[in-house]
Amino acid sequence: MPTLNLAGAGRLLVLVAVFLAGVWSQSSGVIDDFIFYLPDVHYLAVQHLWLTAMSGGLAILVAIPLGIWLSRPSMARVAESMMQVLNVGTTIPTLAVLALSMSFLGIGTVPAVFGLFVATLLPIARNTYTGLKGVDPALKEAAAGIGMSPTQRLLRVELPNALYVIFAGIRTALAINIGTVPLAFLIGAGGLGELIFTGIDLYDPVMMLSGAIPTALLAVVVDMLIAITAFVVVPRGVNPGRA
Repeated sequence: MPTLNLAGAGRLLVLVAVFLAGVWSQSSGVIDDFIFYLPDVHYLAVQHLWLTAMSGGLAILVAIPLGIWLSRPSMARVAESMMQVLNVGTTIPTLAVLALSMSFLGIGTVPAVFGLFVATLLPIARNTYTGLKGVDPALKEAAAGIGMSPTQRLLRVELPNALYVIFAGIRTALAINIGTVPLAFLIGAGGLGELIFTGIDLYDPVMMLSGAIPTALLAVVVDMLIAITAFVVVPRGVNPGRA
């Protein structure tokens, strides 16, 4: 009973806090200020998503085949060394990667996409590699025993059992990507970083939050969409979230 009372009191406090925040925002005019930036948010959010789609899509197209290749028995000796090479993309600060990209590729979208691609590559490749190496050897032996070729074992046994881990890597990578895209504004690629950094320069908290809040919401929405896709695509019995 005390637990229920505490839970009810907690919900009441949350409702009161939300109500007071609403009253304050209405009386202070903050809502009107946010509405003023809505056209900019819409335009820049499209740029933000396009940068994420381009760099994240390229990372998926490169990292999954790379992870598959490194997981093959013939690559066992060099796989970890190759992973350490890929790890450079995460040990170097993303802003430094973008600056280096700008040095070679100029200013604008191209260096931004390349820098974000490098920063996004490792989680997907690592999870693909780890997921495939973690497939139960008994399953692979059984597949070989019934006459499956290496390609058939990969497509019908290994990849389906590694999909959940691969999707986890994609979720992590795209969350990092969306959170990093605002830095692309610093090299002339646009995105919601324009509102964030301009708001900081002008000491305008509403402008800054008009870029930061949609960025956080985009990360949450994209993560949820990938989680739903994984729930649907991953075979039953492989996805821990399914019965």
